[in-house]
Amino acid sequence: MKIHLCAVGRLRAGPERTLVNDYLDRFGKTGRALGLGPAVEHEVEDKKNLGMKAEGELLARAVPAGAALVVLDERGRVLSSPEFAGALATWRDGGRQDVALVIGGADGIDPSLRAKADLAVSFGAMVWPHMLVRVMLAEQLYRAATILAGLPYHRASVQES
Repeated sequence: MKIHLCAVGRLRAGPERTLVNDYLDRFGKTGRALGLGPAVEHEVEDKKNLGMKAEGELLARAVPAGAALVVLDERGRVLSSPEFAGALATWRDGGRQDVALVIGGADGIDPSLRAKADLAVSFGAMVWPHMLVRVMLAEQLYRAATILAGLPYHRASVQES
């Protein structure tokens, strides 16, 4: 199952780019045997500064037809890492070929795109810079693959047991 990270903005060279590349590479290596991956990035830019609606249209075009659509949104569900891994496994086991993980621009995700989502996920009540959200999402993909593979990278807390 191919993973598509669809994000507004370009992640330039620097520590965030290094971390995203590292986690996506780890995800690809770990996920391959599990039927997960590869993960590819689709970066879109609203060069005319037309706003959230234009960004939403660009993001929608980056989402493959039939993909499970996951939007990163402050109003979304806060999932544990095992719950996120479980969602990926459910889509994979249900025959989904693609999952699109969408990160909006500074104003968020256009409501019309958000309404089409199979799942809205939040990384908590705080708002995070888009560069860091991409890093955290890439790390969670890798973590999900290790959880599904039964590897010791994820050390579950007592509440998750």
